Amino acid sequence: MNQRTRWRAGLAATLALGLALAACGSGGSSSGSSTKRLKMGIAVPNNSLNFAREMYQGATSAARHAGNIDFKVVGPPNTDGPAEVQLFQNLAVTHTDGIVLFNLDPPIFTRPAAQAVDQGIPIVALDTAPTNGSKVDFFVGTDNYELGAMLAQRAVKKLGAGAKGTVVLGQTDLGVPVLDNRVKGIKETFAKLAPGIRTLGPFHTYSDPAQNYNAWLAQVHAHPDAVAFLGVGDADSYDLAKIKQQEKGKYLTAGFDVDPKTLDAVKQGTNFAGIDPEHFLKGYISTAILTQYVRAGKKLPHGWFKTPGLVVDSGNIDDVIAREKSPQAAYNWYKPQIDKLLANIDGNLRPLTEAR
Repeated sequence: MNQRTRWRAGLAATLALGLALAACGSGGSSSGSSTKRLKMGIAVPNNSLNFAREMYQGATSAARHAGNIDFKVVGPPNTDGPAEVQLFQNLAVTHTDGIVLFNLDPPIFTRPAAQAVDQGIPIVALDTAPTNGSKVDFFVGTDNYELGAMLAQRAVKKLGAGAKGTVVLGQTDLGVPVLDNRVKGIKETFAKLAPGIRTLGPFHTYSDPAQNYNAWLAQVHAHPDAVAFLGVGDADSYDLAKIKQQEKGKYLTAGFDVDPKTLDAVKQGTNFAGIDPEHFLKGYISTAILTQYVRAGKKLPHGWFKTPGLVVDSGNIDDVIAREKSPQAAYNWYKPQIDKLLANIDGNLRPLTEAR
């Protein structure tokens, strides 16, 4: 186990025990001089997979920089919507100054979120756009259709615009809007740029790594002539790489997120690329804006604050690996983007109806 992996495992274990992360002041915002200690937090779908860890690490860093905040992270050990609802509702009792809400099942959060808003708790939707009835009208997230298109564009570049064959798509959680939009972006971009490519799926590949591996193994065996296998979830990336190495596959593999195993796969050339939704950045921005507006006594903005994504490939893999060594390294990497985005909050807002 390398140093980076040990560090991550230790942090996940701490969160699994349900401990609050107290953010005490250093370095970021002048608002850290506020005399009132805020009680805020973030709810995530699970506290074990990379995409969720990246977001709560970014959120915790922002709270720490703002200073004088009791900041708590809650999330079930595995993706479990009803369990997260209960944890969110508990958080809304104990940390009433503001909550960042990241979930993968928006409908079941509609009523709990609306109840929290009615209680006067400012809520920021993170990564997954809020439902109409949730009364949450500020969302921080990437354009997931655009991210899917980025992955397809890189695949077409590798295969050639005149390529023919089958590309198999996998989705860890069917029906989740974030992932649905990534799949749509992949499919429509292939249809436009490489009409000789036929996309199949998305097939359900599950977020649990063991189930994910078995699901992908079945798809690889069912489609031995496929030219590529692409996933849109966290575990897809590294399980596809593992199968490709074990079976000496000649097909292309790639996926999303920056789990250490995924980065290793890109570094070794097993996966031709990866798409980084820059979850740390989203977590940081959402919490920084929440804190800024609460301390100013202002209502949160209305709309979609769009954040960028990144293609990870052989040209930048070493820099990304270095970024992932610690939350401080991630903050140092993202600081120019953070400063630029926070300097123009209104200018980065889009209509909430455009979120995808």
